[in-house]
Amino acid sequence: MPLNARPKAPTSFWVIAVLSLLWNLFGCYDYLMSKLSPASYFAANGMNAESVAYMAAFPAWLTAFWALGVWGSLLGSLLLLARSRQAAPAFALSLLGLAVSQLTQEFWLHPPQTAPVGLVLTIWSALVFFLIYARSMAAKGVLG
Repeated sequence: MPLNARPKAPTSFWVIAVLSLLWNLFGCYDYLMSKLSPASYFAANGMNAESVAYMAAFPAWLTAFWALGVWGSLLGSLLLLARSRQAAPAFALSLLGLAVSQLTQEFWLHPPQTAPVGLVLTIWSALVFFLIYARSMAAKGVLG
């Protein structure tokens, strides 16, 4: 094998990369619907009027971190599919966005309704997994 050749990506890599893309596309959908059609989208998700008003008053700087989390994850997934080692930094930036947006709400803004704990843990777990996986694949040379 030539010195600069990357090892072949195992089938499991492609499965995880595609699952990562599908998972993160849902976050993008949620973000876009929250911005493009907030009243109907929030109502369809069972949010009460107080929660809809809370989301409408979301600070711009916090929205930026939310966007960083969502779009950073999508970028990480696309870079993973492109077998780029830049997937790990994209997932790391996404994790920063998630941490700032969720921790600020939890400890400072106190939303009227909170997401179910299981959902929050699933989001955090998935993102941490994708970050660790991307770093592992980069270390193994699968990402270049």
